[in-house]
Amino acid sequence: MTPADPTSPHLRDETAIHAEQPDVAVGVPSGSASPPVSVPVSAHSVVLREGTDAANAGSTTGAAATNQPKRRRTRNLAETADRLSDRDWQILRSVSAHRFLTTAQIARLHFADHSTASGPTLARRVLGRLRDRRLVATLERRVGGVRAGSAGLVYYVDVVGDRILRREAERPSRRRFTEPSPTFLRHTLALADTHVSLVEAERRNECQLVRLDVEPASWRKHLGLGGAQLVLKPDLYLETAVDAASPYINSWFLEVDLGTEHLPALIRKSRDYDAYYRSGTEQAGSGSFPLVVWMMSARDSSTTDRRIAALRKAIDDDDRLDGTLFRVVRPEQLMTLIRGGGQR
Repeated sequence: MTPADPTSPHLRDETAIHAEQPDVAVGVPSGSASPPVSVPVSAHSVVLREGTDAANAGSTTGAAATNQPKRRRTRNLAETADRLSDRDWQILRSVSAHRFLTTAQIARLHFADHSTASGPTLARRVLGRLRDRRLVATLERRVGGVRAGSAGLVYYVDVVGDRILRREAERPSRRRFTEPSPTFLRHTLALADTHVSLVEAERRNECQLVRLDVEPASWRKHLGLGGAQLVLKPDLYLETAVDAASPYINSWFLEVDLGTEHLPALIRKSRDYDAYYRSGTEQAGSGSFPLVVWMMSARDSSTTDRRIAALRKAIDDDDRLDGTLFRVVRPEQLMTLIRGGGQR
């Protein structure tokens, strides 16, 4: 495999990064001088931070609450937490980080060490136990409809699971959830599927996944014109390497578009990235700026091709944008882009 071009703006040498000076004027972020920190990527994800839109999604009402197992009183929360296995904790944290995960996604993340036949069966058994204890619960609707069976069940953190996570994080407030809209759920599960696919690619030794932040841990605060406090909201933030021996790390901001946004909205978001780049805030913290990847899909292949071409042209024609910051790909092209270090 050909190493990525070391001159790429999103590529940094870990052995020299602290000695380098950013080549863009430094901006001053509000609150913290560095981006949010996540644990190294593995089969579990970072925990949602309190005080964000994604961490507080409303209250559990209606169909989501009526389709759950009979409530069980938890007399000793510490005892319940102590009985959880390492895998139970990983599942609970993954569901919390992504807000919603399907049975199939959980099986791919946490039961990959079992055969393709036994893994899903064991996943359903473990999830059933966690559901009985009200650590997790399922939405009324399934991905793929009723025919999808248990593989299409969508899990979220239930009341006991939330109490345990609150106890672990010393978070006083309770998170309340509501049935998500179909559009929101589809997008959230698409982000989760991207995470799962990257973990699986690492298992196949196609890349090393150094770090993955799920929103809101991927968000960035910075100052705009006139000192306005701004928040850039990437769907995902990634750090990858060719392999464990590589001294170079590539960084990426990832946006997942499912064909629901109009072109002007995509360009506005691209301008947000360009403004953040020009602030110099990211470069001051990490020594480089990530490539921004628009990963696009739509209802059919021809529509996807048209949307990709339209966005690429709009970016290149916009005098306010630095087109070299952006890549526009299909989902199946993401790993090729990562392995190539972002080269077009």
